Amino acid sequence: MVTVIAATTAGCAQSGVADTPVPATTAKARQAVPEPLTWRQELRITDALQRLTKQCMNRHGFAYWEERTLNLRESHPVPYVQDDVSWARTYGYGGRIDVKSERARERNPIGTYRESLPPARRAAFDTALDGGADSRILTAPLPAGGAIRKRIGGCTEEAERTLYGDPAEWFRTSKIAMNLSALYRTDLMKDHRLIMALRAWSRCMKKAGQPYPDPQAARDAARVNTSRLGTARADEAFAAERETAVADATCARRTSLRAVAKDRERYYRNRLRNRFGKDLDTYHRLGLRAYNQAVHIVPERD
Repeated sequence: MVTVIAATTAGCAQSGVADTPVPATTAKARQAVPEPLTWRQELRITDALQRLTKQCMNRHGFAYWEERTLNLRESHPVPYVQDDVSWARTYGYGGRIDVKSERARERNPIGTYRESLPPARRAAFDTALDGGADSRILTAPLPAGGAIRKRIGGCTEEAERTLYGDPAEWFRTSKIAMNLSALYRTDLMKDHRLIMALRAWSRCMKKAGQPYPDPQAARDAARVNTSRLGTARADEAFAAERETAVADATCARRTSLRAVAKDRERYYRNRLRNRFGKDLDTYHRLGLRAYNQAVHIVPERD
């Protein structure tokens, strides 16, 4: 059975000659849900949030560091359906990028700096950053039940308010948008058109010497192989990862798997417009607002 999905991640270019017909949605359905931000736009918002937070913390008398370990191309997300052959040829599935990011997190100077402060200053740092222990708690109900909570205040709230206008509404609607797939995942996994596209992808992969039933299985196998070979054979592991990733992306293009997955996911999300349409529109509007603010705060990464 298919392992799904966030079948697609915004911003990954889709191209290539289609061997499998791509099902068309109606113009009305395509207009129902506004297009999400691209990954490049979302990354710029993240960078702007860091810049605004740093500026605010500096005004409060504290050091603060922005994290920009990865360049723009390295920051490219690896969605369930990855069809960027050039990127795969350079980075595989991003295994080495993950290692680079993990090392950067381990060396993050903010935690070290905070721990170096005397107790009173450390408490003041926390209050300046997010309001401290007495800050308000935002609650976002999830579409399938349950809720997510987060503390907000201080410089974090100031930065979010500058970009989104209403941090509470952004938090609430973003959790709806990002977790809506829980309501249609089962139907999507059983969707005939997606299953046919995945079978075509799998046949293509088998011809390439990569016998996997779906992209997640291919990716998992590459990860297991890297772990098995260890650091002593890291170059060999990465070569194998790249070979599988290139075949994966090539077959995704040849079978139009990404286009089919996007179309079918759009179809199932559109069926929930009567319940969540207003929230999704607000999510899109606030995200676009944030991006339009971000372009005046930080440049795009190199």
